[in-house]
Amino acid sequence: MTYAGVRIGLLALTLLTGSAATPTASAAAHPGTTGSGTVGTTGSTTVGSGTVEERRLDRAAPQEILRRSGFDSVAPEFTRALERSGSYTRAGHVVVQQGARLWRRAVDRAQGRGPAGGDLSRDDDRPLYWARLAMTRELRGWTPGFGLTDTQRARLVAALEQTSRGQRDFHYPRAKGVKRILVTGFDPFTLDRDVRISNPSGATALALDGTTIRTADGPARVETAVFPVRWQDFAEGTVERTLRRQLPRVDLFTTVSQGRVGRFDVERTNGAWRGGFPDNDNVSVTGTVPVTDPASQPQWTSTTLPYERIVAADTGRFPVYDHTSVTEIPAGGTDPVVRPDGPTPGSTARAGGGGDYLSNEIAYRATLLRDRLGLHDSLPGGHVHTPVLEFGAGNTDPATGTVTDPEFVRNRLDIIAQVRSILTVAADTGAPGVSGTARTRD
Repeated sequence: MTYAGVRIGLLALTLLTGSAATPTASAAAHPGTTGSGTVGTTGSTTVGSGTVEERRLDRAAPQEILRRSGFDSVAPEFTRALERSGSYTRAGHVVVQQGARLWRRAVDRAQGRGPAGGDLSRDDDRPLYWARLAMTRELRGWTPGFGLTDTQRARLVAALEQTSRGQRDFHYPRAKGVKRILVTGFDPFTLDRDVRISNPSGATALALDGTTIRTADGPARVETAVFPVRWQDFAEGTVERTLRRQLPRVDLFTTVSQGRVGRFDVERTNGAWRGGFPDNDNVSVTGTVPVTDPASQPQWTSTTLPYERIVAADTGRFPVYDHTSVTEIPAGGTDPVVRPDGPTPGSTARAGGGGDYLSNEIAYRATLLRDRLGLHDSLPGGHVHTPVLEFGAGNTDPATGTVTDPEFVRNRLDIIAQVRSILTVAADTGAPGVSGTARTRD
């Protein structure tokens, strides 16, 4: 067996034990979830045949995106491999192998390696998103002859989710003098408003994964992962599970998501509050962000990115702001108040700088994990909001518009390039806590 085969086998064994996909106690006890159906260890709400998210696959735009990228072959190939598996253990190997292959195929396509598979621009993140959903839908509906319990199926789906998102695919070099940067992105969202939507943060993750940035102090290796836009996955610890081992090994991390029109924001403060906006499964959750050890949970966490230097630098065509505003309930008060300059002592969070949706939550969770690992003073990390990725002026109607256009592609490429420039500025040793080598090595 090759080294890659051994690695895939070990990864499959790890993922299928259930330790990587078991909901946390805080998630199980968290109130405020609305919606119907059943929620398994992947966090998706099942309605009829497939999840709410998977059922959008049958619309015209997702099918066109898959066809024009060549990713329409992914699910059929996956299904054939499953049918040949013959056992749960072997199915686990298939799932891990195929999930990792999808991630690598999407990264390679985004970075110009291998065939484009169609005329859709290579920088597009949507083929990965829709191909993954096509795979999870096949896996949920699969009825093997050897029998499959609900728990086993949920573990297979969780393994597919993690491997196809790059969450188990961090490969930093051992060479001295090479910095390590971790970047995360998100799936497309608000798809019932416009199913054609792309997420520039996910596209950035694909474009930068495994690349090297040349800083004034030498090379920096970037590794990335993509996260779902689903409340339950976050409550089940997907962020902490992915980042806990990585943060002590890196020199800089940035969670990235799509924010406001025409601007980048470096979010100064993150809040411990979920505001209830529906996720990709149309589930709404309102309440305190559920984490382990809630007794020690702070209402606010802060960035340690060098925001002053980032804002001052010429990183691209979009302006970049140091965003300090939050919404809080002041100490002793009952009503939310917007604070332009950040939270006041003893206040309760109602929105961080990045709002009260999952972009704020990933920033809160990642920076809280940083602090709980004792890395606040040594590890620069925080959240960057990109501009909204907009279609061209004549392509704004989801009912009549096309899935892509030249301005849409230009906007996405410019956002990707500017995130790369922001990382270059942040990785220079002038930033507090950044050094020429990571603190620990494998």
